[in-house]
Amino acid sequence: MIKTIATAMVSLGLATAAAATLNTAVILDEERLARQEEARIITAPIGGIETHFWFDYRANVNEARKELSSDLRHATDTEDRRDAWEEFRQELAHERTHYVKEMAERGYRYGTVTVGS
Repeated sequence: MIKTIATAMVSLGLATAAAATLNTAVILDEERLARQEEARIITAPIGGIETHFWFDYRANVNEARKELSSDLRHATDTEDRRDAWEEFRQELAHERTHYVKEMAERGYRYGTVTVGS
């Protein structure tokens, strides 16, 4: 009897662990896209000029990260997590675009240089 109960508890524990692993291994499309957008975060001021636009950009990126963390903590289902990641992606894209546009209007261009083929 005790052996049967112990075996059932072990089986239940393994099933729970497997389900938890499966749930954490799934990456939502929204998360993947947000991670790609996150990789595009500008890490140094355009033209090396630290203007209020640079500081606003950095503050807004940090705020978006905090909001994502809060939204994910309070998410109750997959749709909530999707919404949180999508909102994060949109905020990062908007802030980057706004910062680049403001600096371009002041004569500082943002771009990348590719060397080789």
